[in-house]
Amino acid sequence: MSLKTRKHLSIITIAAICLYGCNRDNSPKTDFNKYTTWNSYLGGPDRNHYSTLSQITLDNVTQLKVAWSYSAPDSGQMQMNPIVVDTILYGVTAALRAVALDARTGREIWRFGDSLNLENSTSRGVAYWSRDKDKRILFTQGAHLFALDASTGKPISSFGENGKIDLHSGLPTSAKNKFVVSNTPGTIYTDLIVMPIRLSEGKGAAPGDIMAFNVITGKLEWAFHTIPYPGEPGNETWEDPDSYKSETVGAANNWAGMSLDEETGILYVPTGSAAPDFYGGQRRGSNLYANTLLALDAQTGKLLWHYQFTHHDLWDRDPPAPPNLLTITRAGEKIPAVAQVTKQGYVFLFNRATGEPLFDIEELPVPKSNLKGEKTWATQPFPIKPRPFARQSNLLTDKDLSPYAENREELLAQFNDADKRIYAPPSVDPVLLLPGYDGAAEWGGAAADPDEGIIYINSNEMAWFLQMKKDSLDTSLPLGKRTYNKYCVVCHQKDRKGLVASGYPSLVNLKSTHGKETVARTIKKGKGMMTGFPQLEKAEMDALLQFLYGEEIEQTIAENETKPIETTYKHTGYKKFLDSNGLPAISPPWGTLHAINLNSGDYLWSVPFGETMTLKEKGFPQTGCENYGGPVVTKNGLLFIGATKDGYFRAFNKKNGKLLWEYKLPAPAFATPAMYEVNGKQYIAIACGGDKLGTEKGNQIMAFALE
Repeated sequence: MSLKTRKHLSIITIAAICLYGCNRDNSPKTDFNKYTTWNSYLGGPDRNHYSTLSQITLDNVTQLKVAWSYSAPDSGQMQMNPIVVDTILYGVTAALRAVALDARTGREIWRFGDSLNLENSTSRGVAYWSRDKDKRILFTQGAHLFALDASTGKPISSFGENGKIDLHSGLPTSAKNKFVVSNTPGTIYTDLIVMPIRLSEGKGAAPGDIMAFNVITGKLEWAFHTIPYPGEPGNETWEDPDSYKSETVGAANNWAGMSLDEETGILYVPTGSAAPDFYGGQRRGSNLYANTLLALDAQTGKLLWHYQFTHHDLWDRDPPAPPNLLTITRAGEKIPAVAQVTKQGYVFLFNRATGEPLFDIEELPVPKSNLKGEKTWATQPFPIKPRPFARQSNLLTDKDLSPYAENREELLAQFNDADKRIYAPPSVDPVLLLPGYDGAAEWGGAAADPDEGIIYINSNEMAWFLQMKKDSLDTSLPLGKRTYNKYCVVCHQKDRKGLVASGYPSLVNLKSTHGKETVARTIKKGKGMMTGFPQLEKAEMDALLQFLYGEEIEQTIAENETKPIETTYKHTGYKKFLDSNGLPAISPPWGTLHAINLNSGDYLWSVPFGETMTLKEKGFPQTGCENYGGPVVTKNGLLFIGATKDGYFRAFNKKNGKLLWEYKLPAPAFATPAMYEVNGKQYIAIACGGDKLGTEKGNQIMAFALE
């Protein structure tokens, strides 16, 4: 932590240090009673995915049966982690309908959202707040934060305007017409809800201010500027001191959620990359507070300490999940710690009160960019321990190509042609990105045993290519094609065939599959991982739709008549490194599961996670597979996780990683389970929505229990 950061430690930080204590007598103790409920996202404000419920054991876990199943009125990807309050389970469907179910039977109690203009999107759940008889569910649909009566599902009219607020209301007026949504539940502290927001990742993104709203009234209570204003600490890390109001630069937002230490009132907020992604020529500097863990006073938003994980990010290396709050032991002393997993496959560990790293972190030189106008940061931070939980591109050799690939020579040529240095900067030549764009760790995050100091993390091992091209605007093209090239071509490609293996669909036969009204709404509002483009003018939207539906008049223009205007550099798209059968081109395992002892920084175990069924059927098991969604761990030795592309729900022995039980779900569960107890019976529930990585759609929430 820098001297400058230390100078800005506030009184609350000193109070936190005193509260935590520095010796054995005053060491923090885990309150295990709070781990018997699941009334907050990921099990609690510490986001540890942890439970002390013990009815399900190592000995009887194989006897788990389906206790109930709920079929939602819409189908598609559900990243939702349910919460349970008393006897009611609350969640969100694929089309962003909030639902309340009887947690014992799955019977629907109420559903909210049928009257809204719904689109399939992604939501990771809801937040709950109560005071006396006032009990509220807070959830988002697009840019709107709703407050619902937890008993009836009806909007609470005194909150904002008839039960909702627009998240734009907490941002500068310049963000009024920019894309702003929230996919992750807000964090409740006293009468505040602090909201994650998802923004565009391209030019002109809204600024990613951290915003706290009053739970009762909906009014903005405080905002922390992640792109600092002149006179605020961190502003000097941007070459342009007016970057905060730039029409080009934005984001540095918290989208993944945050963690809260309720005893000290400290909020731990991981922030995303500054926009635009991949090319930073218009946002030179280290770019605080992007890619940073912020420790904020939850009541006021005041900065207590910070640590930046990636300086001047050019790789979309934003922290993908909330950090874990746990206690570690060093030389017999208990230390309150915060652990942040990253897309790079690193775990960074800090003293929760002071921000002091608990394992050494080295700033090491990294390659320079050769793109005109780009100025890469000279160094990046590397934690000494633990070692990375995913392979790093710089350690790959040709021996690491998949033994199952039928087009090895083609893959070898691609491999040899790519820059594999760690933190190799984006270039017009290909860079092999491993871990890939979505990371080793992703939004599912890690589970943690809070008193033993152990985290459990599932990881992806998918290599992708990163490549840039000159961003030119050909003003001689028709407006529709020009608009497509400006906003759509990166994901859906020049030929409109998309990158289906990477999750970006073809738009070639749009006329036969989707109506114009639906497509226009998706373009404006976004869908799933696609951000929306509300800033499009009517003429641009009309012309774009005409182009997509083959109605635009084609113009034949001679090459020497075009007048491209070079502006900057543009990302060419999200391309996985795959073999001719659509499987990862590097050797397995392609998904892994780990237990890491953060007291020492050593691994307890690592195992392949998931199966590639086409290979298993040929006699090649335990290859691992892509996975999205996190684990739940119990005090009595179990680890539960869905997440895998193969569609199984599994239980492992947390001590050694041994598989104990598995159940084939009706659709893959790209979500984190929830563990709870009602009337003395223990359940574990999970959302099965599928509709990712080419898997079938589903619409069920399922709960398992012992008979």
